Amino acid sequence: MRLKMILPVVDPETYAEPEHCANPGCPGKQFFPFQEVRKDVRDSQYASVRARRYKCLRCGCTFRVYPQGVSAAQVSQRLKGMAVMLYLLGLSYGAVVIMLEALGVDLSKSSVYRSVQAAGEAVPGLKQQELLQGYRTKALGADLTSVKCKGKWLSLGVTVDPLTGWVLSIDQLEAEDAHTLQAWIEPIAERVGAHVLVTDDADALKTAADDCGLFHQVCKSHVGRNTDELIASLGQAIQLGRDPSLAELHIEASRALEDLRRLGELIHSRQPDQQAEIQTVYVRYAMAAAPAKGASASLAYRLRNLFLDRWNLWPRLTFYRTWKDAAGTPLLDGTNNACERAIGWWIKERYRTMRGYKRERSALNVSRLIAHCGNHLSSGLDLAPLFA
Repeated sequence: MRLKMILPVVDPETYAEPEHCANPGCPGKQFFPFQEVRKDVRDSQYASVRARRYKCLRCGCTFRVYPQGVSAAQVSQRLKGMAVMLYLLGLSYGAVVIMLEALGVDLSKSSVYRSVQAAGEAVPGLKQQELLQGYRTKALGADLTSVKCKGKWLSLGVTVDPLTGWVLSIDQLEAEDAHTLQAWIEPIAERVGAHVLVTDDADALKTAADDCGLFHQVCKSHVGRNTDELIASLGQAIQLGRDPSLAELHIEASRALEDLRRLGELIHSRQPDQQAEIQTVYVRYAMAAAPAKGASASLAYRLRNLFLDRWNLWPRLTFYRTWKDAAGTPLLDGTNNACERAIGWWIKERYRTMRGYKRERSALNVSRLIAHCGNHLSSGLDLAPLFA
């Protein structure tokens, strides 16, 4: 996991001039500074700072203004940032407390927890309803993962920009059926202006892409691995020669093995014009009888389904070959690697060090916070706005 975080700065000499009255119903904008008072603070460098007191000239309300990096809370923004940084790097809440104690700073375990959760709640975007303002992309990547929360598995949906790798949203999903996935993906695609969806080979995601009216690219790596495994399994069954279903179709074992070998070549070359060749092979097995209820599928029927599925899948598998920019360069690489990286780096890497989350909200907050840091690897994430 690669993270780059910029800790908030505490400067006891820098104050922001007040622009609004602390009284919510007062429109006053003129304030008189009349006092400075001591403010005790927990920080890695300062034990106290000076808070300025102002008086509104319109309503007479008095309020405090604190120096940069300090608020009405006891803990400075810098110390909160240190706690969040240590937790995101893999330490438990208790281990963060021990680490801070070694640095000469006293902070309770509950304070560390509140700081992490508050930062996660303040992350901009990364929610289906609150995507990054104004973000636009032609393609949307989507994938599902799960984490354990209070002994039960919690489903999380992740959407990314496959062209840049940016994480767009991390949302909790109540189910993984096509209807739920459509309701999750469709508003995100509309918000960012995407007309292409990139996913793995799950059937529910295929249906969701069709129902959303999106072009669909399935991950070539997933399909390639799955096809190679099926070819190996079916090829072994053909060589054993125990299933008479091929003979019933007047197909020799050598012919079936050659068809599987050729499919293996096609699945790795993935040229759009090769769909007709797969169709021709499918027709050879199209008359294989479906199994009776409760019975196992015959070898011929399994071959029929394999060739039928890959024939139907071909436009989704080769879409990246035809979708190009003005210079003729493909815009996609044909994989769902952007989603896989987002799940591995920003969700699973931190989760592996835990026994599970205690709250569903914590799972979302921590995952979104780490992903938000990941989106800012090049420049580094300034943690200060998360504690403002």
